[in-house]
Amino acid sequence: MMIRPEKPADVEAIHSLTREAFKDHPYSDGTEHFIVDRLRNAGALSLSLVAEVQGEVVGHVAFSPVEFSDGSAGWFGLGPVSVLPSQQGKGIGGALIRRGLEILRERRAAGCVVVGNPELYRKFAFQNDPQITFADCAPQYFLVQPLSSTPASGIVTYNAAFYGGVDG
Repeated sequence: MMIRPEKPADVEAIHSLTREAFKDHPYSDGTEHFIVDRLRNAGALSLSLVAEVQGEVVGHVAFSPVEFSDGSAGWFGLGPVSVLPSQQGKGIGGALIRRGLEILRERRAAGCVVVGNPELYRKFAFQNDPQITFADCAPQYFLVQPLSSTPASGIVTYNAAFYGGVDG
């Protein structure tokens, strides 16, 4: 498996695999592929990595900037993370997340936030922090990972692409 930055030729594959990855997911509204498209179109897809196996794009992870009510800068939101259903359970999603966090550290990002399964994301050093909240989410499902010693607190807002329509 090779993890690399997204290329223009990957856009269609990313759209398709993201749609397939979330098609039957119990906590999905089925719009994740449109979110990735809107992030890209808005210039807010700060980091977009694909996992390739034998020349086929089988996984994708997106990182986009988030805003804090206290003005903290340099924070990113993780997600969506997508792996083709036939390739799930092979560590592809985890490898994408680890590589993305590594790149954010190299870029001296302040931190990363994620909405998701706490058991899964704690494996990547995400944790709950009562000082950092997300209004649209139960607190146990909103996790953070500081990547620097710069403190942050307040309410997090994701890019508008997460709240748009489904027209991509």
